Amino acid sequence: MQIPPLNPAIKNAPAWLLEGSKHLWMPYTQMQTVPMALPVVATNGVRLTLNDGRELVDGTSSWWTAAHGYNHPHIREAVAKQLERMPHVMLGGIAHEQVLRLATRLAKLLPGDLGHTFFSESGSVSVEIAMKMAVQYWINKGAKGRTRFVAFRGGYHGDTLATMSVCDPDEGMHALFKGAIAEQLICDLPTTPEKVEAFDAFLKAHKHEVAAVITEPLVQGAGGMHFHDVETLRALREACDRHDVLLILDEIFVGFGRTGSMFACDAAGIVPDIVTLSKALTGGTMALAATVARAHVFEAFLGESASRALMHGPTYTGNALACAAANASLDLFEREPRLEQVAAIAKQLTKELEPARAMKGVVDVRVKGAIGVIELESIRDADEMKRRFVEMGVFLRPFGRIVYTTPPLVIEATDLTRLTDAMIVAVGEN
Repeated sequence: MQIPPLNPAIKNAPAWLLEGSKHLWMPYTQMQTVPMALPVVATNGVRLTLNDGRELVDGTSSWWTAAHGYNHPHIREAVAKQLERMPHVMLGGIAHEQVLRLATRLAKLLPGDLGHTFFSESGSVSVEIAMKMAVQYWINKGAKGRTRFVAFRGGYHGDTLATMSVCDPDEGMHALFKGAIAEQLICDLPTTPEKVEAFDAFLKAHKHEVAAVITEPLVQGAGGMHFHDVETLRALREACDRHDVLLILDEIFVGFGRTGSMFACDAAGIVPDIVTLSKALTGGTMALAATVARAHVFEAFLGESASRALMHGPTYTGNALACAAANASLDLFEREPRLEQVAAIAKQLTKELEPARAMKGVVDVRVKGAIGVIELESIRDADEMKRRFVEMGVFLRPFGRIVYTTPPLVIEATDLTRLTDAMIVAVGEN
């Protein structure tokens, strides 16, 4: 049985790492060539502790989830209390306080009449549910043939079968599955007046077959950290209204303060018909996602016949432990100055990443909220760059052509400087 190559950044590899690495299939990984994963034994604040005692400043927030840092005592205490009482109960014919409180709080926190939440365990599944909702919405209204989706180049919405179909079909990770997944309508984001006009005409021509338009608002994350402005989102909302098409906003990455407002739709002053949430929802502690619909979407599923209902039900939907973590996370967003912290992070990232703009091989430097990106012509050796980051005492995960950071929103200025300094050094060595 093959063991992954030993990572030169690892010192004194523990037996559990050596043995377990023969059996673990890692995500987004070519298992034949990837160096062995770093053995993390503890987390605290913005730091990851390795088995040999070294600490790394985490610049990724564990795939953008740990908004409040790791092991926040308020979230930990809430989960511990819930564990003592009831870790889980099926959400079928019975319910519990944590899920009902969370649904109520999200309804009050989100704009407009986004007031009906369906819970699941992962972001990809929440998007699958949103797509399923959109298709059945039109079926329930008696409109035939409205089963396709308009999505955008550079977009990413997950790795499950339906979500792959609304990712970028050429530049993303899913081109291999062409022919096995549904063919959707992919076009350019309407980021200029000319593109707005073209998008409006495109939607008008295809509205008879379209269930919804889906996009990541303000930042296309895993597709390459592409940014756009609020005018683009407003143009999407106006076109969808004009042509009677649903609008789905995938706020899994950008929701809960990452771009500077609590939600990206808040910044644009629009209300999507459906929004998906996950990642920072529980502060990076438990798996939980939410698909939230407006009143008119929810009401289309009401009726005497069960055939009108949304027949979907993940086993762990509304898990009590995860909902307790999410309620505690929302407490922290209410009590602590997260948006002010994001503004400070944005200001510091802008200043400290700017020198990269003049460096050889750099295409662009951009910042939006607590997201800092250096885009390169190419990354010569991503594994070597990751090793150098560990050597410099930070954990960063470049991908494609970008070196980026999405630090916990509670990061101190000195730790953020450690991240930006490491990014500058690594880009200079690339």
